[in-house]
Amino acid sequence: MIRFDHVSLTYGRKLAPALDDVSFDIERGEFVFLVGQSGSGKSSLMRLMTHEVTATSGQIHIAGRDLMTMPRRKVPSLRRDIGVVFQDFRLLENKTVAENVAFVLEILGWRRGAVRTAVPEALELVGLAEKARRFPHELSGGEQQRVAIARAVVKQPAILLADEPTGNLDPENSEEVVGVLDRVNRTSTTLVMATHDNSLVDRLQRRVIEMSDGRLVRDSTGGYRSEATSRRSGAHRVDAVAEQGGHDSHDAHDDPSALDGTTTAIPGARVTCRGRDITGAAS
Repeated sequence: MIRFDHVSLTYGRKLAPALDDVSFDIERGEFVFLVGQSGSGKSSLMRLMTHEVTATSGQIHIAGRDLMTMPRRKVPSLRRDIGVVFQDFRLLENKTVAENVAFVLEILGWRRGAVRTAVPEALELVGLAEKARRFPHELSGGEQQRVAIARAVVKQPAILLADEPTGNLDPENSEEVVGVLDRVNRTSTTLVMATHDNSLVDRLQRRVIEMSDGRLVRDSTGGYRSEATSRRSGAHRVDAVAEQGGHDSHDAHDDPSALDGTTTAIPGARVTCRGRDITGAAS
């Protein structure tokens, strides 16, 4: 569904890349948390997924499309398959909840009958069916974000990108919004959520991709604090750092089988491999 192969991105004439040799696969229907400090590369990854920017090098495939060769005229088609939820709700204050959700379908040219069917279904999914006629100023922050989620999923996208959707919310509303995103994911929508809230990540226990200084430093399951490496078909980077004679390595210690047969690490070396490329251990 989403595949990055050795993707790097440099903005303008900056010397330091925003993304440096990033590789991963996200399968259809997965829920993935994207974590890392501000400036780590999370937003750049999402901008690449929506083709807001073009990678400097590497390969990106989204929903069967090769973004590195896709002409600009095909971008609207790509974005119809992707819903986006932002930290700020971006609702139209002069429109009701139902009208806000319907607006995106009207822009896309949906028939009136289809709109009348799709909007209530989306509001039911996010738990706001009874507030369809309310205006944004009559809702709590959590409810406004749920309207934004309904607006993003009403067109039934294959992928939903949520960029810090709980950033402006208190803990109670944050839990509510993440619960809604979990329900959306259970409709087979692939979901990628960027967040700073590690407590939410721990509670939901889904796959975690961690970024630092533009590099993918961890791809694991079981929450933010988990060190159980996820066995996926995507590329998993190991930064080998010699410790105590080379018997330990950063990021590889969480699954020693990933380096089965390796007894020595070279200081400063970078090893990139795919799970499907590992056929056995050296004797």
